[in-house]
Amino acid sequence: FIIHYVRWAFGMAALQQSLPRLRIGFIGGGKMTTALSMGMIKSRILAHNSSVIVSDPYPAQLERVQRAFHELNVDSVALETTTSNQQCVDGCDIVFLGIKPQSMVPVMKQLNACIAATQNLVSMIPGISLNVLQSYLLQSPNHPIIRIMPNTPALIGDAAISITKGPFASVDDLNLVQTLLEPVGLVTKIDHEAQIDAVTGLSGSGPAYAYMLIEAMADGGVNAGLPREVALKLAAQTVYGAADMVLQTGLHPAQLKDAVASPSGTTIAGIRELENHNFRFAVMSAVETAANRAKELGKGK
Repeated sequence: FIIHYVRWAFGMAALQQSLPRLRIGFIGGGKMTTALSMGMIKSRILAHNSSVIVSDPYPAQLERVQRAFHELNVDSVALETTTSNQQCVDGCDIVFLGIKPQSMVPVMKQLNACIAATQNLVSMIPGISLNVLQSYLLQSPNHPIIRIMPNTPALIGDAAISITKGPFASVDDLNLVQTLLEPVGLVTKIDHEAQIDAVTGLSGSGPAYAYMLIEAMADGGVNAGLPREVALKLAAQTVYGAADMVLQTGLHPAQLKDAVASPSGTTIAGIRELENHNFRFAVMSAVETAANRAKELGKGK
């Protein structure tokens, strides 16, 4: 653990030295934006005297963002909050859009009047394409826009994030945003924007599926006689360890599953029960349904 921590610390120090001082704006103070902004600050990747500003129409949301920031106890980066999107954008190098699709039109009309051509726009709005965003920036028709799809484990540095470059964003623009996101989790470049709705259904919504799996496993443990606290810890660690095995070994999940399931054993009996209840079909359907819903949101439904 100490060796890994030292490597991480040296890596963060190197990244800090390579990044310029930045002012980063986040429009929207919801859970996803808070996870991403606080995860970025917590990682200490931002150069000294960088600043983050978050806008939201609801003061209660901004108070939650402030509390999350103070809990990090970071003094090298300043945090500001405001109810004005125009104030949030002013002077920023990068502006993240963390709003709901239903709020996109009025916000983009505001940005059209105040965003500078040199400011990178990074959208994490589900279902809203790069072309749709670009169409609202009449004052800056060739604006650099990057689209990402993060998930909430960004807050602890374990996010799964997709990133896609718009036609007017440069490779340097993409690399800067990717550098900011990498300490927050695994960043995967998606070349075809049409795949982002699938990413939304898989990794964007996926943590909720994983939480349900952990909860169900823990309930099963309690039903089998374990104390609730013990069952929950074991279930969470089991899912975490299994996921890490997939990432670290590079083996197909089916191979790893078969390695656990001995003939006539307990595991294969449990797997048979999952198959009887269409476990895999249910999970696949959840991903597909969420992806389709992302497409619907992009069409204003």
